[in-house]
Amino acid sequence: MPKPAYDIIIVGAGPAGIFCALSLLEARPQARIVMVEKGLPIQERACPKEKVGRCVGCQPCRITTGFSGAGAFSDGKLSLSCEVGGSLPQLIGEQRAQDAISVVDGMYLSFGADEHVEGLGATHEVADIRRRAIKAGLKLVDCPIRHLGTEQAQQLYGRIQQALLDAGVELRFECECTRLLIDDGVCKGVCVSSSAGEEELLAHKTVVATGRRGADWLDRICREYGIAHEPGPVDIGVRVEVRNEVMETVNNVLYESKLIGYPNPFRNKVRTFCQNPGGFVSQENYDGGLAVVNGHSYKARKSPNTNLAILCSMNFREPFDRPIAYAQRVGELTNMLGAGHILVQRYGDILDGKRTWPNELVRANVRPTLPDAQAGDITSAMPYRAMTNILGFMKSVDEVVPGFAAEETLLYSPELKFYSNRVKMDDSFVTNVGGLHCLGDSSGWTRGLMMASVMGYLMGKELGEHV
Repeated sequence: MPKPAYDIIIVGAGPAGIFCALSLLEARPQARIVMVEKGLPIQERACPKEKVGRCVGCQPCRITTGFSGAGAFSDGKLSLSCEVGGSLPQLIGEQRAQDAISVVDGMYLSFGADEHVEGLGATHEVADIRRRAIKAGLKLVDCPIRHLGTEQAQQLYGRIQQALLDAGVELRFECECTRLLIDDGVCKGVCVSSSAGEEELLAHKTVVATGRRGADWLDRICREYGIAHEPGPVDIGVRVEVRNEVMETVNNVLYESKLIGYPNPFRNKVRTFCQNPGGFVSQENYDGGLAVVNGHSYKARKSPNTNLAILCSMNFREPFDRPIAYAQRVGELTNMLGAGHILVQRYGDILDGKRTWPNELVRANVRPTLPDAQAGDITSAMPYRAMTNILGFMKSVDEVVPGFAAEETLLYSPELKFYSNRVKMDDSFVTNVGGLHCLGDSSGWTRGLMMASVMGYLMGKELGEHV
């Protein structure tokens, strides 16, 4: 092969890829870096739904692809505890992970992140919430949150994008990685496709950081090229929406209540995730037209509702090894029932064994913040095991937050998190393929904005010593 044109190729311009580049530039300012991203630059990532009131099916979705990735564009919450955000501490050690969180948090602050941290102080109030959680059989995880806000996160990442350009990083947008160039067990680069056609890019090191949006793609790549990996859990759940008054104490004291339980009879892990006080339920689109639900939380713009995800972790054993495909099928069936829309159902209707009708949503206290959600029956698509776990968990949360499991509480489906393909690597993120590293949520080791950023930062430090 000819001489590499780059020191490093980064596939995916989400938090992991971004902080890998920033960290490498700190050590090697002259490093030749190219970032390949199938989506758009940050300033062009406006969702048409804001204007037309419905999803128009952008390909690729402007919410899940583009500079800063899906998580940063949704609500921009930085979890400042290594207890939250996936399994990276198991790989690199808790202290190293927590130390890196402090460094990365400082980097976010240098680009203009809000200095205020949610969830600090209010010791007595937190203790009271914890007592109720213990009584209900739940664990409350303390996790300070730095909330960027959807609109301010876009501005912050706009500054980071410009900083990378100013440093000489080559950013290739609307450019999709189609395959890896592997020769004798060593990755030499990637093949990319864009409007200009196909092209081979060569580098000394290749970093794949495709995020949740690219988890299925990375799974196929691992199978095709023999990249050692193992199936991990996949999260299947719902997004719950209640009035702010119901969540007022938790919102004011913790901002985000991270509760974990193992409800009977199946004892699967169920947890709350991505809480958005005064937020808005949103839709994301994946390849093949799959529509999934998520949530936004702005700094200035507020709704009368709070939304959060309840996720049930499904662990599969031999001979089954395709958890991502399993979750996709659940989502596709739900989309089919909603004629391509997100389904919404009242909690009380689920208990009564009936579907929800549009007129029932209109006259309730909780009005949906996702206007084109289709009232229906999510239990017709949700697996029995997952649905049973979620309902049992909600009853327990109601003991911590009275009114949470009210009849009119809204459940949206499908809420799916694709980070199942856990790539085997050492604590320097070295895979069994020479010259290839995998980062972030698609690697299976992180879940969320901060931990993906941390993994990228540490990868950049490693590369700075060897490139």
